Amino acid sequence: MTNDELLEILRRLESLDENGRREVLKQLRKKIRIHALEEKWNIPAEVILEAIARSQDITQRGIRGVIAELCFMLYVLEGDGLESESPEGDHPYDFLIPDSSGAIKVQVKLQRQEKGSPKSAHQWRKSLPESWFVVETQKTRTGKKADGTDTRPYRFGEFDILAVSMHPSTNDWKKFMFTVGSWLLPRTKEPELISVFQPVPNEPNDDWTDNFCTAIDWLREGKTRTIYPGTL
Repeated sequence: MTNDELLEILRRLESLDENGRREVLKQLRKKIRIHALEEKWNIPAEVILEAIARSQDITQRGIRGVIAELCFMLYVLEGDGLESESPEGDHPYDFLIPDSSGAIKVQVKLQRQEKGSPKSAHQWRKSLPESWFVVETQKTRTGKKADGTDTRPYRFGEFDILAVSMHPSTNDWKKFMFTVGSWLLPRTKEPELISVFQPVPNEPNDDWTDNFCTAIDWLREGKTRTIYPGTL
């Protein structure tokens, strides 16, 4: 096909109404699959998406969490020219980023929602600003260790940087907030564990940044602090 022929086809597509374009797409989709998963599962992407749309909230939350991880890779790591050497298997971090000062472990979480709306930090703790939100920092998979302790909590030191996708409140998959893992709030009775809920501001401050490289600089500075030193 020549460029002129292609341009003519595109021109004709532009002249079609929505129903006409949908019919063209329908015919093309009979011959063209848009993702390898369609081949693997032997089912069209449209059916997969409809199944997700019909699924329960807990299923959709898991899928949105996976999307947040992919967006971190696409829009943050690749945007900053960084690479991940994350090993396969179950780890308390999602990405392992090589660095001249040592690999950086990053845990990616999606901003917490309740009943389809972003969870307000002020509703959680009245001392927090009304414009702040919440992220849940515990593992998805439940279980018990041999000694009976819960496997869901994260321990300090298991990851270096927490990356929070702010999509629920911004509708923007490129929007993230970052902080140093050791700065997160500890559990009251178990200070070696990271508290389940963490307050997240909607704008950068002394504890949170929307620039991943800044978070790396904070990590390398080795400062000891705790996010939001106010009374919780």
